[in-house]
Amino acid sequence: MPAETLIIWLIVGAIAGWLAGAVVRGGGFGLVGDIIVGIIGAFIAGWLFPRLGFHLATGIVGVIIDAAIGAIVLLLVIRLIRRA
Repeated sequence: MPAETLIIWLIVGAIAGWLAGAVVRGGGFGLVGDIIVGIIGAFIAGWLFPRLGFHLATGIVGVIIDAAIGAIVLLLVIRLIRRA
């Protein structure tokens, strides 16, 4: 993976984490924790969604939407695990 791709995923993941923290209220980990979860969610979405043939939009907006969905799903899963 080129370094540019990694840097873009980190930046997009930070934005997605912030968005996910705003959407999933009460299930976040604070700003820094949400950004970290967003970065992990961006990596998961960036790897999984193309393999599933799941594309909402093209360009950077599509990448941010995919990463935000990945971060939201990851936050919800972590929230369910923490309650168990």
